[in-house]
Parts: sequence; structure tokens; C-alpha cells
Amino acid sequence: MKKKLRIGILFGGRSGEHEVSLNSAASILAAIDKVKYDIVPIGITKQGHWVTSGEAQHLLTGNTKLTLLKKSRSKGIEISASADLGQQSGALAQSLDVIFPVLHGTFGEDGTIQGLFELADIAYVGSGVLGSATGMDKTAMKQLFAAAGLPQAPHVNLLRSEWKADAKRAVKLIEKKLSYPVFVKPANLGSSVGISKVHDRSELAAAMDLAASFDRKLIIEQGVGGPGIKPRELEVAVLGNDLPEASVVGEIVPNKEFYDYESKYADSPENPSVPIIPARLSKSEAKMIREMAVAAFRACDCAGLARVDFLMEPAPLGGKGKKKRKPRIYLNEINTMPGFTSISMYPKLWEASGMPYKQLVDRLIALAIERNKEKQQTSFSRV
Repeated sequence: MKKKLRIGILFGGRSGEHEVSLNSAASILAAIDKVKYDIVPIGITKQGHWVTSGEAQHLLTGNTKLTLLKKSRSKGIEISASADLGQQSGALAQSLDVIFPVLHGTFGEDGTIQGLFELADIAYVGSGVLGSATGMDKTAMKQLFAAAGLPQAPHVNLLRSEWKADAKRAVKLIEKKLSYPVFVKPANLGSSVGISKVHDRSELAAAMDLAASFDRKLIIEQGVGGPGIKPRELEVAVLGNDLPEASVVGEIVPNKEFYDYESKYADSPENPSVPIIPARLSKSEAKMIREMAVAAFRACDCAGLARVDFLMEPAPLGGKGKKKRKPRIYLNEINTMPGFTSISMYPKLWEASGMPYKQLVDRLIALAIERNKEKQQTSFSRV
């Protein structure tokens, strides 16, 4: 009888997207094939303590009493906040065949946990250290996009220390290079946490302070379309390793001025954000966006999965006797561990492309194993 693969589903974490991770993990645990796989739930509390088995299930349902737990043992796994890294990575490697890190944001999607998996030499779902780190850091990401010749909206990078040391100089720099409205973002965070749309100078300082509370690196982006214009928000799901594929293009019509955290995750029956899958685009527009999504995936050296987001100007009106100009499309960002909740776009886009949720989970596990096997072809010693 063929041995069942033992899959660790890792969720929670210390980031501001802890609750999103719990929802994503719950969806995966409900859908994953229990006949095909042995499932080991592994939770990380907001304080960074690791828990497994029953304790992890309690964390998944929001049991806050687990915040005092420092250590848990389950079938050879021993993980604690202060434990020796080498011992823990060895235990993980011996106990699990694949880890599915359903972690969003800091300490989960930024290359840190991926480094642990690399040391443990264990197969894991998603991008490696480099892909995860560049996918999280918007400044590094945009530099790679620029090197690949991908179109982006104008933007300014600043450090928190620069903003605190001389706010007036920072404002002058922003207003010299960009025009309102602008979006102020922490460079290393996801799910639109800490992001503000700034309509004029009076709103800028508060937005900068908010972003600076979440990261030392800040990015200020030109609003696409100009004052009073709401760009179309388009998304593509990418799947694969060395030969990535793109899903159909989807569109989100947010219930607010832009697609912020509440628009993504808070249910609003009276005024919901509306997903349109597939997006209403011409064949040439959809083809170009899908090709750009794959190019962005490769530019950041991603693997497994990613969701690539775009901003598209509304179709401009042509003047009398003038040829109508095509709307501009800008690459916004890449997300290397997109949400897997029941309302998340990534699984919805693949479902619309012919791959249902359960099959998508299987495919991601297979890609993790494929990538780990490919890694075994690399020599790390001269002997």
C-alpha cells in the first residue's frame, strides 16, 4: 500500500494578517483530501509560540488561552519559541513530507520561515527565500519589475527615519515627483494593512505616520487615473515552478474608494465588494495582462503560487476627430501567499480556469515536492 504523504498545515503567526491566515487554513483543512494525506495542523500564536494537534485546532477557532503556551509535542515534532533551530528543523524534516505555510505577511510570507524550511531540507508550498522576500518588500519588488521592463505607476521610496528626521523635506520630495492623489504604504505588509489614499497635503502626514508604524520602509505611489478617477483593479492567479501558468483575469469592484483590508475580508451584505470573473476585457488586453503576470512571477523568482495585481485606467474619451487612446495598464504588486479564504480571489480565479479548490491544493503540494526534488540536483559541498 502506498504510503500517505504527511502534510503540515502551518497557520497563524505574528503578523497583522493573523486572522486572515486562520480563515485560509480553515478552508484548506476543510477541503484537503484526508484519504490521500495525513494532516498535521501546526499553529503559531500572535506571540510567536508554536502549537500542534489539539492545541492548534483550538487556535484555529480563536482560543486566546493558548497565548501562554511555549511548547507542544506531537509525533516527534517539538517546536518552541526559544528552542534550538537545528533541533527543530531536524524534527520537522523527519516528521513531515510537505509543509503548507498558510502564513500571510511578516514572518510568514517574507522569506523568514522559508529559510527555516530550507535549513530543514523539507518540501514546502510556495516561493523560496528570495521570491518570498522580494514579493513582500514592495521597494525591492518594484526594482525587479523595472529591470524586467514591466510598466508601473510612478512612486517614491522613503525610510521611516527620513520621514521622522525631516518631514517637510519628505513632503517636498513627494510633491515634486508625484501629484495627488497618492497611496502611502508600508513596504513590507500585505492585505492592504497600513495603506491610505491621500487626496491632498492635509492628509499626507497622518498617512505617513500610519505606514511608518508598520515598517521602516515606506512607498508612496501615484494614483492611477488622477483626481476623482477610480482605476479598475485586476488580478491574475499564477501557478507553477519553472513553467508557470496564468489563470483568467479577474476584476474586483471594491465597496470603498480602494480595495482595503475591510473591503477584502469584512462581510458587508448591504454593500459588498464585487468580484467579476472573468474581467470584461478584450482578448488582447487579457492576453497582455496574463503575460505580464507570468513575467512578474519570473522577475521575482517565485515558485508554487502567486497572485499578481494590476491597475487599469478607465477607457479615456477620444476628442473630436482624435483616435481613442487605449487605457494604460500598470503592474501593481505580487503576493506570494495570497488568501485562501472562501471569498479569496486566488482559488476563485483557478476555479474559473477549470481547476477546483481541492485539485488546486493537490497541485500545490505536488509543486512543492517537484521543487524540492529539483533542489536535490544541486551540490552544496565540493566533496
